[in-house]
Amino acid sequence: MNSKVLITDYVWPSTDPEREVLEAAGIELVVAPDDSEATLVALAIDVDAIMFCFAQVTGQVLESATNCKIAARYGIGVDNVDIPKATELGIVVTNVPDYCMDEVTDHALGMILALNRRLGPHTRSVLSGGWDSVVLNQPMHRTRGATLGIVGFGRIGRSLANKAVGFGMNILTYDPLIKPGVQLDGVSAVSFDDLLRESDFISLHVPLIPSTENLISTPQLAKMKPGSILINCARGGLIDEDALAASLQSGHIAGAGLDVVEPTPPDPSSALMTQENVIITPHTAFFSQASTLELERRTAAEVVRVLNGEIPENLINLDVLGTARSGI
Repeated sequence: MNSKVLITDYVWPSTDPEREVLEAAGIELVVAPDDSEATLVALAIDVDAIMFCFAQVTGQVLESATNCKIAARYGIGVDNVDIPKATELGIVVTNVPDYCMDEVTDHALGMILALNRRLGPHTRSVLSGGWDSVVLNQPMHRTRGATLGIVGFGRIGRSLANKAVGFGMNILTYDPLIKPGVQLDGVSAVSFDDLLRESDFISLHVPLIPSTENLISTPQLAKMKPGSILINCARGGLIDEDALAASLQSGHIAGAGLDVVEPTPPDPSSALMTQENVIITPHTAFFSQASTLELERRTAAEVVRVLNGEIPENLINLDVLGTARSGI
């Protein structure tokens, strides 16, 4: 196979794992020097595949890739690729939906525990000489018996529920595909409003699509229990961050853990950046050495499958079947 794949961007030390998979199949790698649209448009002209992480694979990039048969996402979400345009052009879009379930759920649970136990503020107080000045009058839930509300009950939501049960939490979930009242292995499906009102901790695990943009804004924050904690390890656009900052400043919400923000990088002047009851990490919930190794290899394997005329394991745009450039 004499084919070429464009890697738009990556955030791990090297491309050696995917290079091993691709070169064994006779596929040449081209790594973009930056992920600007102009650069990607120029480099995509003669490639057979595109592998992308956080870069925006726009319609213009796809239109320039006249030989491209697959756009393979390093990751789960596919909101940074123009799926309708890819389908129109016969380009298969894939992702790797289950490579980092443990990492993301560990991250979310770690944020819940750290915020609830106020580990950050108490550590900073001790380091600044305030061992005897800590006043224990902030909201702090007993984890056993607390209620965790999980918004989105897919692979990651279910994994988080399984771990939280071990801490003795009661678990609620809201998912538009699950009817309220259904019991799922001890997890109670409820309406979105009921989840907001009844949960001590809320963790978001849904994709960013038009119906979930600003899913959490002023009205939803007002419905949340006083002293509750909000976690977002999914997509930044799910939360109206100005509304969240106001709720935190008022004391209604006790804490927020954000692995994703909008925009990225965050605005240094954002009120969220100066509050002690906020944890912000730079979209690293997915990361461990094991998860990224799996991600690199499986993304590359999808490219090999499609270029060999096979159906990929994780096809996003099912409508492309029958008209795909790869012949599937």
